[in-house]
Amino acid sequence: MHSETPVRKNEVPVVAPSWLLAFAFLLLWPMQAYSQPGHETSRIAYLATSGNAVLDQRITDLITRNLNRDIKLSTLTENQLPLLENEPVIAVGPGAFNRVRQGNRNASVVAILVDTQFISGYAGKSDGRISAVLYDVPLLRQALTGKAILPQATKVAMLASSEDDELYEPLLGQLADYNLEGRVFVASSKDQLIPTLVRALNYGDFLLGGPDDDIFNPRNIKHILLTAYRRNKILIGPNQAYVKAGALASSYAPFPAMAEKAANYLEQYLETGKFPAPAYPDTYSVEVNQQVARSLNIPLPDREWVANAVEELLKQPVQESVK
Repeated sequence: MHSETPVRKNEVPVVAPSWLLAFAFLLLWPMQAYSQPGHETSRIAYLATSGNAVLDQRITDLITRNLNRDIKLSTLTENQLPLLENEPVIAVGPGAFNRVRQGNRNASVVAILVDTQFISGYAGKSDGRISAVLYDVPLLRQALTGKAILPQATKVAMLASSEDDELYEPLLGQLADYNLEGRVFVASSKDQLIPTLVRALNYGDFLLGGPDDDIFNPRNIKHILLTAYRRNKILIGPNQAYVKAGALASSYAPFPAMAEKAANYLEQYLETGKFPAPAYPDTYSVEVNQQVARSLNIPLPDREWVANAVEELLKQPVQESVK
C-alpha cells in the first residue's frame, strides 16, 4: 500500500509547468544578454567646444552623422572635465584643447582645427592619448595648387621668418618630382620683409604661403599682396581665409572631411584604447578668387577643376611617369 505525502493547502508546487519556464526565459533573455560583461548599450564621447556656437553646432552635427549609432556625443562641461577617465574628447580648436589639458592632464583628446606645429609636441609624448585631424594643408598640395593654375610654372618662391624657415625644408625635396624647384627667402626682421619679398617674387613664378604667422598675418598681408600684384605675381595659400583677402587660390580641408576623420578616430579609440597618429583629412577642396584672376589676366578654371587637377598630380608625379 502506497503512502502519499499530502499536499498542504495553499502550497506552491516545486516544479513549474514547462510553458511557464519557457515564457520566463524569453522575458529574461534580453536582460541577461545586455548585462554580459563588456556589452554596452551605448558608448560616450565628449565635445570640448570652441565658444563659437554656430561652428560648434556644425561640427557636432557632422561628427554625429559619421558615428556609429552606439556612440553618443555630448558637450563637455567644466564640471565633467576633472572626472574624465577613459572617455575620449574632441577638442574644437587650440583654445578648447588647452582648456581640456589644463583641466585634466590624463584626458584622451583628438583635436580638430589645429595645425601640425601646435599638436606635434603633445602627440609625440602621449602614447596614443593625444592626436589630431590637422587643419593646415600639406605644403606640397598647396604648391601643386599653384602648378595646376599655372601649368608653365617651374619655380616656387617661399617667404619665411628666421624662426620658421625650416617649415619649407621637406617641400624642397619633393618639388623635383613635379618638375618644380623652390627657394626659401628669409626675412630676418620686419624692415627686411618687403625687400626680401621683392627678391622672392623676382625668382618665383608664384609665391607660396605657409603657416608662418610672423610673415602671413593681418598686419603684413596687404603689403605682401600689393607688392606681388605690382609685379604681376600671385600668392597661393596659406589658407582659405587669405583667398578672401586677395590670394589667388588655396587648398583647404572642408568641414565634412575633417568631421569624418574625427569620427573614425573616436571609433578607433573606443575599440583599441588609442588614437591613430595626427593626420590630414582624406579629401581637400580649393578656394579661388576670380576677381584677382581677372585683374591679373590669369585664366582661372573653376575650383572643382583645380582640385581634381591637384589630385591627378599627386597620384602620378612627373618624374615617375618619365621612368
